[in-house]
Amino acid sequence: MSTAVMTERIAEASPQFQARIAGVFYLLTFLAGGAALFIRGGLGLALVLIASVSYVAVTLLFYYIFKLVNRRLSLLAAVLSLMGCAIGVVTSLISPLVFFGFYCLLIGYLIFRSTFLPQILGVLMAFAGLGWLTFLWPPLANSLSPYNMVPGLVGEGALTLWLLVVGVKEQRWNEQATQLGTAIAAYKEQGKQISKHHL
Repeated sequence: MSTAVMTERIAEASPQFQARIAGVFYLLTFLAGGAALFIRGGLGLALVLIASVSYVAVTLLFYYIFKLVNRRLSLLAAVLSLMGCAIGVVTSLISPLVFFGFYCLLIGYLIFRSTFLPQILGVLMAFAGLGWLTFLWPPLANSLSPYNMVPGLVGEGALTLWLLVVGVKEQRWNEQATQLGTAIAAYKEQGKQISKHHL
């Protein structure tokens, strides 16, 4: 199956299915990434790759889930996450956590503005982002280590569990999608009226 076909199928899936699959990939990211901390060599590298690919899947699914809240911010979050994944795989440096810090802040904001996930998850994800952003300044990160990892584990862990157990409130997601569609249609109609008026 080509990437384009797979992406199209993901986009067409129900938001509840997307949320549950995102939860599965998020859990896989935690498990593979955690195991990679203790296993070295070829197996450790394979676990890092599994964690990275899983996080890419989470990123793409989150883009589809949250683009109706704010398409630009959802896209920016996805780009930051994908950059962090790419840098992490190539260099294995801890600096990609900064990208995930900004990513978690944006996802936290999108969750908070959504109507289909609890706002507390948005607050926890923003908290996670602040923890990862301590890596902007290595002396600060080193002095706070390992406690600066706790916000990320709590925020992203809580979101993972929620997605696996509850998912999204699909009716609210559909209502928000309908409101967005209505607003876009009204905007286009207004543009047509202005064009006609100037002709």
